[in-house]
Amino acid sequence: MKVLLHYEDNESKLLHKSLKITLPKKWKTGPTSKLLEFAVESYNASDLGKSNPLDASQMHLAIKFSPEDGAQEESEGIIAPLASDAVIIEVIDDRDAVYIVHGTSKTVQEIEQEKKAESDRKKEELARSLACVHFGCKNRWVKGTPPPDCTHHAAPPVFHETAKFWSCCPQKKAYDWEDFQAIPGCLTGKCTNVKEENSGPQFLGGCDLRDAIGEAQKLKSIDDFNSAQAAGGSDAAPVLERLRSVMGEIGVENELFDQVFEGIKNDVGAGDGEDTLGDATSELGVKLKKAMKAIAVDQLRIK
Repeated sequence: MKVLLHYEDNESKLLHKSLKITLPKKWKTGPTSKLLEFAVESYNASDLGKSNPLDASQMHLAIKFSPEDGAQEESEGIIAPLASDAVIIEVIDDRDAVYIVHGTSKTVQEIEQEKKAESDRKKEELARSLACVHFGCKNRWVKGTPPPDCTHHAAPPVFHETAKFWSCCPQKKAYDWEDFQAIPGCLTGKCTNVKEENSGPQFLGGCDLRDAIGEAQKLKSIDDFNSAQAAGGSDAAPVLERLRSVMGEIGVENELFDQVFEGIKNDVGAGDGEDTLGDATSELGVKLKKAMKAIAVDQLRIK
């Protein structure tokens, strides 16, 4: 397991340092504090450490994430602190870039307490406000006050293969979540928290579109069908549907999958809009990855 260590938390780039190391096998199931101590010792042993000595008790390790992952902004990037007692293999992947940052380390319990306090605060804000149900609108407003102006889409989003677009604006396609969210709405009006009766699905797949416009085509043979499925082609279901189906095939009941995903949706925020769906899908991925890492840790301990 290789790790790239970076110290960049200083205005002077002359004091920055990077180091690539291969972790000893026994370190993988040890705490991140071991890696922090090594990183600080390595820095202080260099010429840079003579003019800018670091104190391990006043530093912590962190990993960069994209803004949508909900990490806190520090220095020039968006990074998430690593707990001092977290197991290395559970929080660091092979060839990850790990940053040495000023500020005391916190334990897993302390970080979880901070996350819970922030989660409780957000839930209180959600409870005091209403969310617009128009497609593509992210507005919320305090209960009992007039709803704000709204720019939204007329029809639900389409998640087809790697493409993401609004079914009312099919000419504007995006291939990552941020670009998709930046597509401007095509209608204006006032926000509302009341859904229309028979409002239909909250998102569509490629098959839904073809059925709607009467262009569904039959594949020439079962071999064509299998080839398209293997390639994630035109008949492939949206990501969640594919995941639900695959997990069903390996013994995870559909009812259990639905229950877990609904619970995650409730945790990340009220509503069934594309924001909540995207956040819940990302959080499901995080939880599945964490479970896989826990299995990997157990396997290493067994050995």
